[in-house]
Amino acid sequence: MTSNTTGNLPAETTGFVGRSVELTRAVRMLTTSRLVTVVGPGGVGKSRLALRAAATGTAEPPRDGTWVVECSLVRDPELLVHAVAEALRVTDGTARPPVDILITHLRERSLLLVLDGCEHLVDRCAALVGRLLAEAPGLRILATSRQPLGIGGEYLLQVPPLPTEGPEPEAVQLFVQRAAAVAPGFALTDANRQAVTALCHRLDGIPLALELAAGRLRVLGVEQITERLNDRFRVLTGGSRTALPRHQTLRTAIGWSHELCTPAERLLWARISVFAGGFDLDAAEYVCAGDGLRADEVLDLLSELVAKSIVLREEDAPDRDPSRAARYRMLDTLREYGARWLRDAGAEPLLRRRHRDWYLGLATWGEIEWFSARQVQTSDRTHLAQANLRAALDYCLSEPGEEQIAQYLTGTLWYFWVGCGHLGEGRHWLERALALSDEPTEARAKALWVTGYMATLQGDLGAARPLLEECHRQALETGDDRALAYAVHRQGCAALIGDELPRAVELFEEALWHYEKLGELNSNVVMAMFELGLAMTFQGDTRGGEAWMAKVMDVCEEFGEQWAHAYGLFASAYSEWLLGDLRTARARARKCLRINHTFRDLVGVVLGMEMLALLATEPDEEGAPGDLAEARLLQGAANGIWRKVGVPLFGSRSFNAAHEVCEARVLDALSEEESAESFRLGTLLDLDAAVERALRGGSGPGAGGSPGGEAPGPWPLPTAPRSPAPADA
Repeated sequence: MTSNTTGNLPAETTGFVGRSVELTRAVRMLTTSRLVTVVGPGGVGKSRLALRAAATGTAEPPRDGTWVVECSLVRDPELLVHAVAEALRVTDGTARPPVDILITHLRERSLLLVLDGCEHLVDRCAALVGRLLAEAPGLRILATSRQPLGIGGEYLLQVPPLPTEGPEPEAVQLFVQRAAAVAPGFALTDANRQAVTALCHRLDGIPLALELAAGRLRVLGVEQITERLNDRFRVLTGGSRTALPRHQTLRTAIGWSHELCTPAERLLWARISVFAGGFDLDAAEYVCAGDGLRADEVLDLLSELVAKSIVLREEDAPDRDPSRAARYRMLDTLREYGARWLRDAGAEPLLRRRHRDWYLGLATWGEIEWFSARQVQTSDRTHLAQANLRAALDYCLSEPGEEQIAQYLTGTLWYFWVGCGHLGEGRHWLERALALSDEPTEARAKALWVTGYMATLQGDLGAARPLLEECHRQALETGDDRALAYAVHRQGCAALIGDELPRAVELFEEALWHYEKLGELNSNVVMAMFELGLAMTFQGDTRGGEAWMAKVMDVCEEFGEQWAHAYGLFASAYSEWLLGDLRTARARARKCLRINHTFRDLVGVVLGMEMLALLATEPDEEGAPGDLAEARLLQGAANGIWRKVGVPLFGSRSFNAAHEVCEARVLDALSEEESAESFRLGTLLDLDAAVERALRGGSGPGAGGSPGGEAPGPWPLPTAPRSPAPADA
């Protein structure tokens, strides 16, 4: 067997014990079947077995890797496809149904997809799995669920508890390993062997129950744990051990662990069950404190729950923000238990509202910090909070009286939807929020322009224009000057993509006038400067365009803004190409691509790649001819990415002009067969490989060297700009 290192398989943080028979069967099933579902009750070890089987691989590991989707974090069935696409790093930016984008990505690939925790979405998972397997012949799926998916071709692998009998039963091995982690120095000896074996037998060899019991060894001995569990079982079954079904064992073990917690620990256990996925200490203190629990108590209580294996501390991973706080999570079975207590206590509505408030604050602060040098960290932080943001949005959309907050929250997250490659999911939430209420409020105005902006980026002008017109009309009727500025700005975007260049220039200039009057300065305002400069350049006014690009660069440098800066680099690269400065154009196009790839903004990525494809047709600094085959390959790669964004080059003649120049040069120099083959090879590259290829460069300065290098500065501000006073915009 060979190990597969491609994909997003998590590293194991604790030792894997036993399961040799089940592991062998799982690997054999994956070799012969395209769908294997690992089934069993909660806590029996389905996920660990599935992940180990996926990591072990088969005789012929999937060419395109192994990818894990945590389905347990998805509560809204409509978001299942988005979660799968996100796990596969298929950035969702199209107006087409996301399942079509997913199928397009998978159709020509060979990979293993692990769907972990399908039971609460079993019908939706079954429908999605059936369609993916039918459309993508190179796909294999390994699912975990408490019940089968129930579709044709499904092979089932039932996971039993660990054996408790034999010379060295696996249940005993697991308990001893986990016990040693909790109580250093603990080992299996002749003196404690009988007690440990009896305890493992009592717990039916269920891994989660064994881990919970091991967590008590800091304060209790093995015999004490067994004795107390015996008391629990006698109360539950009237003294008849044989009357106890196995599925009740875990519930009993969890309940016993719950009883052994202090009242404050139980309270925190119940309250943190409101989180979806991971959370940090700050979130726990805000959401869970109050009503009998002080904020300064949360850390110590959380530490106790970690020590008792109720809460898991997530292992640190390589991150762009070394100062990121430690994060925690609970296993689904333990979260469900805590949630039941929260509901029974009547505290669930209050805790869900506090949870919503925290993530509303996170989104609001994220929007502010987006226009700063912490833009990348803001992207990472919001991404880590995505499961909880979904839970907060679901609360707003389902709770009466929350309509305005739903519209505010979905609109405030524009920086994440647009800047971090989540256009499809963003429109899903925004359209649901807009449907809740048509009351003409500031929150609705924001949701309208954000939705219209996103539809524009997807090339869906038929949907964008009515939304922006409604926002414009509402802003005039209510005297909302800020909404008016944004509506005018985004109407300018629609005009730009719709090839109405004179109107676009007029609207951008009007929007910038409004922004200046309001004192508004953020990434959206900088994008208006970029878009105005680009519209001017498309009209042939390169001096005016360069003036606005210089303004973009100055503002971005002052505030540390990178996302809008990348778009300014694209426009400047285009302008420098027109002016014949190929060295500067290449440097700026590479940097544009690299920054946009950092944010996984596909619109920016594909614009940078199209620019580099064009520049690959140009001679290098020594006068050597361009690499036409490489240019066509990059166009093929860009075409594949455009299909995940929407209409290629927005369906715009202006944006398409440079593409057509590149294509004409290629077709003039290469045979039809050579051109087609280069294009085809480009379409086979995934996003990361395509970006790496484009940054490395097939010809010209920097090939094989440091990609995306800075152009020499400072950048001079051209005189006599077409638009009035850009320095004061």
